[in-house]
Amino acid sequence: MDKLEAMRTYMRVAELASFTRAADSLGLPKASVSTSVQKLENLLGTRLLHRTTRRVQMTQDGQVFYERCKDMLGDMDELESLFRQTPDSLRGRLRADMPTVVAREVVMPRLPEFLARHPHVRIELSSTDRRVDLVEEGFDCVVRAGTLQESDLIVRPLGMLPMVNLASPAYIERHGAPESIADLAHHFAVGYAPRLGSRPDGFEYMDGDQRRWAEIGIILTVNNVDAYQQACLAGLGIIQVPRAGVRALLAQGRLVEVLPQVGAAPMPLSLLYPNRRHLARRAQVFMDWLAGLLKDDYAEQAG
Repeated sequence: MDKLEAMRTYMRVAELASFTRAADSLGLPKASVSTSVQKLENLLGTRLLHRTTRRVQMTQDGQVFYERCKDMLGDMDELESLFRQTPDSLRGRLRADMPTVVAREVVMPRLPEFLARHPHVRIELSSTDRRVDLVEEGFDCVVRAGTLQESDLIVRPLGMLPMVNLASPAYIERHGAPESIADLAHHFAVGYAPRLGSRPDGFEYMDGDQRRWAEIGIILTVNNVDAYQQACLAGLGIIQVPRAGVRALLAQGRLVEVLPQVGAAPMPLSLLYPNRRHLARRAQVFMDWLAGLLKDDYAEQAG
């Protein structure tokens, strides 16, 4: 049995949820496709597919095997094209995670350029406030804003992002604009906590080299960056975010900077990837492109 061909056949059946459709797409007899998958199951010692007269569905083991097949076959395709130094020689799946604002404002508008140069790369892009586990969840790389906690990952610093204090015109009309740290006792902030139930910090500011927090009222706490920004736009309080992600809103006048003389410490921006001895070339190329893109976009902020 050709194991690689059997894996490709299995993936096609799993993707189309049909032996008949998979056979048609592969140009093979249905019996050959069914036999190939059955031999693969016998080899692995587990059932990969639930078969009924109406549909074919992956088992839990089948789903795990499918994901590993995608990675392995992508690596094999890349190995075969290792010495063909052309832009379209990169092949396979690539999985990355980054903050929502980075994905929306920076990466998505430029991603068509990358895919045009590397048309055989397939990208799975996660953008969530949850900190994913790179190794456990199979990510090739992640972009992180803020202080890093991981110790077993390779870190590629991309720069520092200055923070800005923002309020909406509606908030300023209702409460006025604070002119000093002392004024914050009479103002409100939108709280942000990755896990609801924990108490959000107050208003962060730098006192020389010391990071401090001023007391400020918090009537709303969220655990999502988009909700954090939308709450500010709705006039629910002051927020502190990287300037790079709100330039358009500032230019449009939808948000206004307050207390420009004080603010939170600049936020580190980093690219992280697992400590693997042999990193897939598609991942290396993507990370180089991503690092250049972020440095270019944040040149003023990170410089």
